Amino acid sequence: MTSTNAGDPATTAPDPDAPGTARDAGPLRSVVVFNPVRVDDLAARREAVEAALTEAGWPLPEWVETTEDDPGAGQARQAVEDGAQVVFVCGGDGTVRSCIEGLAGTDTALAVLPAGTGNLLAVNLGVPDDPGAAVRLATERGRRRIDVGDVDGSAFVVMAGMGFDAALLEDASTTLKAKLGPVAYVFSALRHLRDRSMSVQIHLDDDPPLRRRARSVLVGNVGRLQGGVRLLADAEPDNGQMDVAVLAPRSLGHWAQTSWAVLRRRERVAHLEVLRASRIRIVSTHEEPRQLDGDVIEPGRTLAVTVRPGALELCVPQPERSPDLAEGAERLQD
Repeated sequence: MTSTNAGDPATTAPDPDAPGTARDAGPLRSVVVFNPVRVDDLAARREAVEAALTEAGWPLPEWVETTEDDPGAGQARQAVEDGAQVVFVCGGDGTVRSCIEGLAGTDTALAVLPAGTGNLLAVNLGVPDDPGAAVRLATERGRRRIDVGDVDGSAFVVMAGMGFDAALLEDASTTLKAKLGPVAYVFSALRHLRDRSMSVQIHLDDDPPLRRRARSVLVGNVGRLQGGVRLLADAEPDNGQMDVAVLAPRSLGHWAQTSWAVLRRRERVAHLEVLRASRIRIVSTHEEPRQLDGDVIEPGRTLAVTVRPGALELCVPQPERSPDLAEGAERLQD
């Protein structure tokens, strides 16, 4: 599998004629959907965002709060109806995922303003924490249509998971996340290393089911986990399929082997099997924790994923068709 990159990604600006790039048609109308619970520096963040938009010649955005009853989908849909061409999302993983549900299937682009702790989509885009730099990702007009996964009517664009990964996300202390950030997930992971394995059937498209013993099964559209660790090096966000990672370490030594190979970006990773399909159904013999894009959902015995090809317009660092959506993100911080 190859990727296409033009020049030095740290210095090369997006080509306006390249596929996936919005041509310069003048300033765009935007809306910021923000989660007031996750954003504790709203005044300073708003000033930085509006300054960056003004510098780019864009009009000031409308700022819309999420609510407990509507964490973002309704606000995003309303922004589309009101004619917004870009929706900035400022909140944690749950806020971003909810806004994706409101924007999927439209021509309005999603841009991420990281807040909260996980920010799994922001990690995969290489979006810096600085809101002004994050705004530049949108105003420079890099665009890419990517696939969207659907699980029981809920959307995701990064990863869905069942088992160990969802358990560590659910167990991560909110207090510890506030103090240590992504490091809090390491402590949570250590508490779950000795959890029991799952017995699962994995149904891929129309193939006969596969039977596996696994600690975690992840369905990935792109490859990075919390902390920027790249688990699925060949995952492509716009091929109409998703990669299925079956993690099956059976001891602490196996976990160490797997972790070392992933961190070293080895081509072969011990106790990891990677499959690919457009229709995926994982069925466990027991109810298991589940997550979508770092957002924990109700436990269940089944994780059924359907891929919606090219359903989301996304603001990206550059439009080249690399499997890595973060390609070229370094220059955002210059």
